[in-house]
Amino acid sequence: MTGLDTLLADIETLVCCESPSEDHASVARSAEVVAAIGRRLLGVEPEFVRTDGCTHVRWRFGSGPARVLLLGHHDTVWPLGSLTTHPFSVQDGVLRGPGCFDMKAGVVMALHAAAALEDRAGLTILVTGDEEIGSPRSRPLIEEEARGCAATFVLEASGDGGALKCRRKGVSLYRIEITGRAAHAGLEPEKGINAGIEVAHQILAVAGLADGERGTTVVPTALSAGTTTNTVPAAAGVAVDVRAWDAAEQERVDRAVRSLQPVVAGARIRIEGGINRPPLEASASSGLFELAGKLAADLGLEPLTSASVGGASDGNFTGGLGVPTLDGLGAVGGGAHAEAEHVLVAELPRRTALLTALTKTVLGGGND
Repeated sequence: MTGLDTLLADIETLVCCESPSEDHASVARSAEVVAAIGRRLLGVEPEFVRTDGCTHVRWRFGSGPARVLLLGHHDTVWPLGSLTTHPFSVQDGVLRGPGCFDMKAGVVMALHAAAALEDRAGLTILVTGDEEIGSPRSRPLIEEEARGCAATFVLEASGDGGALKCRRKGVSLYRIEITGRAAHAGLEPEKGINAGIEVAHQILAVAGLADGERGTTVVPTALSAGTTTNTVPAAAGVAVDVRAWDAAEQERVDRAVRSLQPVVAGARIRIEGGINRPPLEASASSGLFELAGKLAADLGLEPLTSASVGGASDGNFTGGLGVPTLDGLGAVGGGAHAEAEHVLVAELPRRTALLTALTKTVLGGGND
């Protein structure tokens, strides 16, 4: 097989091992597949790192300190059985399958790029299993591996048109829980404390914290209230998704959410969650993006473009440590988390070659 044929075969193998984040058994099976691909390509056994039941895969090369971290995840948002309705396929230069773009193709690209290196000393590869749910179990591991590195290269899917993701919003996640008191909605509603009405007040309050001029979004999402149609709701809750370009805005919203007060007499509020990921500042990516542009030109690739995006990744954690971080180095395509998820086959070897060149250059001290 050609290099591209092998790359495609490995992507198919990984995509066909379904791995929804919350299913630890499925994620463990996917980790075994990642390990098998890497073992064949790299000739080295990986470490399986398990945190609270979630399985991550790690390779460390050389006896000295790590210099480059290749970072990805093998969990997806797709539930078990998705391959039945969205089977793996390659047709007319387009690869499809659940999780192919976000980001199983990127994981395979990282392993192939590392395999192309003559000297891997100073390289760490970390493939985590819980990124799609906010990395609650892998964040300490990610930060441990990134700390002290000269660069982190994140194999998340590219932006539109293949853009590298050089700036990401920070993310805060909250759950506002309301406690009221049940009563018969027809006979004696006045004896109840309506948690549904209270959560409505709180939804309006948090939505008002958004700041369009600063790009801060505060979005109430999953909502629940009540039990039956003839009962005053005794409990209600709403999830809130916050995105902001800078830490000061995250902190402003955090203070405001934590200071929410009930409006309905007798209702009680409990706030869960908080700041999840810091912003990935443009300054964390600028030097590596410039280097990537030079290497792309040397490889005869099209000029690179950059993007600022609202979605977060584990690159937010590494950038937040002050580690130079370049994101979106994975597959070129689109449709993440959706039926249209796809990867452009022609870009796979080009992006893999770019990743190899970047890793080799930084391992050799080329960006100091």
